[in-house]
Amino acid sequence: MKILEIAVFSIESAFIAAKAGADRLELCENYDNGGTTPSYGYLKTVRNQLSLPMFVMICPRAGDFVYNEEEFAAMKADILLCKQMGFDGIVAGVLKADGSIDTERLQQIVEWAYPMDVTFHRAFDRCNNPMMALQQIVACGCQRILTSGQQPSAFEGKDLIQQLIEAANDDIIILPGGGIRSNNLNALMQSIQSNEWHSSAKKWVPANSEYWVESMHDAKEKIIADANEIAALQTILNAS
Repeated sequence: MKILEIAVFSIESAFIAAKAGADRLELCENYDNGGTTPSYGYLKTVRNQLSLPMFVMICPRAGDFVYNEEEFAAMKADILLCKQMGFDGIVAGVLKADGSIDTERLQQIVEWAYPMDVTFHRAFDRCNNPMMALQQIVACGCQRILTSGQQPSAFEGKDLIQQLIEAANDDIIILPGGGIRSNNLNALMQSIQSNEWHSSAKKWVPANSEYWVESMHDAKEKIIADANEIAALQTILNAS
C-alpha cells in the first residue's frame, strides 16, 4: 500500500488536503522559510477536527539546523505538547556545526517523542556524510528520513534516494520529498522503490483581502494545498 503524505502550511490547507484524500499530513507554517513549528491554535484546531494521521514539524526558526540551548528547550516543549495532544508523530532534525548528525540531541528527541513516530527531516540533505548519517539516525530510533537526495528536488536526487533505500534494508523508511508532483511521480517511481511519498501539492491563489495599501508592496497571493493535485498523486499511487 502506498502512502501519500502532504505537507500543509496553514489550517486551510490541512482541511483541503484531508478532504482531498491525503493519507497523512505534515503540519507546518512558513513555507517561504522552509517550514517551522505551527502555533498551538493551529494544532488544536486540526487535532480536534481531523482524524487522519498527522505529524508536526518541530523547527523553532528558519535557517540552519544547529540550535542553541534555548532553541532546543523550545523544541522539547513543543514535542511534549504534541504528545499530550495526541499527534501521531513529529518531524525534526538536528545537526552539528560541522554538518554531522547531532546524535546526542537526536536521541533525546526520540525519547521525548515516544511513542510518537520521529521523521528526520531535510536537515538530512545538509549533512556531510549521508550514508553514515543514515546509520546514525537508525541507531537513534527514528522511523523515517525525509530527503530529496541532497539535491534541490527529489528528481535531481533520485539516485541517492534509491541508494539510501537499499542501504536502509527496512531498518527505516526513506521518504522521498522535494518537488514531487503528479507530472513527475511516474518517472520517479521508475527510479525509486518507495511505499511512502511526500509532497506539498501546493498552488498559489489570490489572497482573501479586497483592499491593499499599494505602498506596502504586500503579496496578493497565498499558498494552499491543491485538492486536484492531491487527487492526481493518489490516482498514480493507487494504480501502481
